[in-house]
Amino acid sequence: MENPKEEVIQNLKDAGCSKETIQKFLCCCESKEKEAQVEVLEHHRKKLLRKIHTEERQISCLDYLIYQIQKEEQQTS
Repeated sequence: MENPKEEVIQNLKDAGCSKETIQKFLCCCESKEKEAQVEVLEHHRKKLLRKIHTEERQISCLDYLIYQIQKEEQQTS
């Protein structure tokens, strides 16, 4: 079984954290700065959420184009 620090590092990697973010988080852990740990995690979470919202808008654009094409196809049938 992995040690707790390795488990935390793996969890951060699985969450898509960069090496820099992982390093910041671990520094906060070593200095027992709980608020700073949460700030690092919240910052990464916000970054992921922005990415999701951007990709949702892109999907909406594609959905609109698909709708337009299908609508034109129905009108010519």
